[in-house]
Amino acid sequence: MNTISRRRFLAAASALAAPHVLPASALGRDGAAVPSDRIVLGAIGIGPRGTHVLSCMIAEKDVQFVAICDVQRSRREAVKRMADARYGNQDCAAYRDMFELLARPDIDCVLIATGDHWHALASILAAKAGKDVYSEKPCGITIGLCQALDDTIRRTGRVFQAGTQRRSVANFQFAVHLARSGKLGKLHTLHASSYYPRNRHDWLPAQPEPPKDECDWDRWLGPSPWRPYNQEYVRGGWRGHDDFDSGATLLDWCAHTVDLCQWANDADGTAPVEFAPSDHNIVARYANGVKLVIDFLRQPFGDRSPHYRTELGTCPVRFIGEEAWIEVGDSGGIAVGGASTARIEALKAEFALWARASGLDASPHTRDFLNCVRTRALPAANSRVMRSSHIACHAAATAWMLGRTLAFDPAKEEFVGDDAANRMRHRALREPWHI
Repeated sequence: MNTISRRRFLAAASALAAPHVLPASALGRDGAAVPSDRIVLGAIGIGPRGTHVLSCMIAEKDVQFVAICDVQRSRREAVKRMADARYGNQDCAAYRDMFELLARPDIDCVLIATGDHWHALASILAAKAGKDVYSEKPCGITIGLCQALDDTIRRTGRVFQAGTQRRSVANFQFAVHLARSGKLGKLHTLHASSYYPRNRHDWLPAQPEPPKDECDWDRWLGPSPWRPYNQEYVRGGWRGHDDFDSGATLLDWCAHTVDLCQWANDADGTAPVEFAPSDHNIVARYANGVKLVIDFLRQPFGDRSPHYRTELGTCPVRFIGEEAWIEVGDSGGIAVGGASTARIEALKAEFALWARASGLDASPHTRDFLNCVRTRALPAANSRVMRSSHIACHAAATAWMLGRTLAFDPAKEEFVGDDAANRMRHRALREPWHI
């Protein structure tokens, strides 16, 4: 029979008698949710923009961020430091392989903010692993990937939010409200700002590959064609390279601005039927006769005149009706015109009732996502919304790259009578990656 000494018994009894102190957050007393009611979050591929979005999420008291995956050690260590500082512990796990993160049954949802070429496949893998997904835009670098992503989200029943956060920002919402409520009169023209498109097919000079734990180059390339390592790629210099970017960089802004025009025209679920490119814009036409103009800006982060009012900020859009027009941008303000003075003042007074916020702030958008993780409702920029607006952008980019007007069938999501354009809807994935 086992025996216990008096000294050991008293020590054990003393330990049992001592109060066990739990942090207030574990009990939900400091405004934090109790552990059983928290949304457990992981992240894959976090750089500058992803860091901002993640900071919005972990600021929420009902979120517990537990794991980061990044193929670059410096980035995963930076995110771990941020998370550990937030929670006052060393609990944030850091992975190089995203499959380790996705295999964790405790993680409810993931933030995906990799390079553009990984967004769709990482989102699809996450959804198949049972995770809800917030993906930075563009969510797919081809029409085919956007279709596959939406199909997967619907089939798996996951909650998906595209990182087109301006759908959750007040001045953009107000502009769409005016367009759809008829307060601008009959809508006839939509303007979406964009960079000048560019497309590179060259390779940067080869450099020695770093150790895999420092930067896993093969995993960074992922489904993209192989090319030799150069540190500029992993520092953000991949932008503009066709293998890694989407639509000749058009979707960097148009994923936002064309998306807002789609919303204003009540065109979620469809797309324009014609795209006509020129050296300064792309003019598209919807079946209802509304015209979409994608304006190329030479200084998108500088002087945006004469197309737009520079003081309204980046990513501006303008909606024009028969009675009035409105222009908005990331500053949070508005400009209205084209109507009587009394009408303009009435519109400004109505806008004064809306909360003003920056178009760059992801907080309302991430909150919308988190709410939908709980309720299983569709978020503002759900996969269906993403699919149609991204396809409209890709169709416009295809017209520009081919240098000719293209007819498009939104129901079939294919170009009419143009085999070359239809082949550009898809790209081969490098082995072993597949959908």
